Amino acid sequence: MIILDTTVLAYAVGKEHPLREPCRRLLAAHASGAIEATTTVEVLQQFAYVRARRRSREDAVNLTRLYVVALGPIVTTTAELDAGLTLFGQHPELGAFDAVLAAVALSRGAEALVSAVRAFASVPELAWIDPATSAIDRLVGDSASGAGETDR
Repeated sequence: MIILDTTVLAYAVGKEHPLREPCRRLLAAHASGAIEATTTVEVLQQFAYVRARRRSREDAVNLTRLYVVALGPIVTTTAELDAGLTLFGQHPELGAFDAVLAAVALSRGAEALVSAVRAFASVPELAWIDPATSAIDRLVGDSASGAGETDR
């Protein structure tokens, strides 16, 4: 299981950016069944907020709902809140949101947490993958040929 951060979802459907293609390949690998990926309710809420700042609310709602279906079942984080707060206290580089997401990945035994947020590197026990690195290629392999959502 791979946990996806907001950055992956946003870059995959965003304007031209160096991270757009790796994020699209990751989502395409999930869609093809080559990898198993999901995210949290909070990531989806944050994606909707970020998307609505750049596009219409209708667009944000529609894309978020597509992600809910594509990445379901969606993870709830209630059980990981305390562990996330502990990580937040131990790693000053991490924001509270990211600390809880890291706790989710750790507690669920995720193969990886994929995010462009470099603060995740401060948690040594976390299998964090930056989509800007070649580690993303090893994660998705040749299963995704760049297919993905078109920019809206």
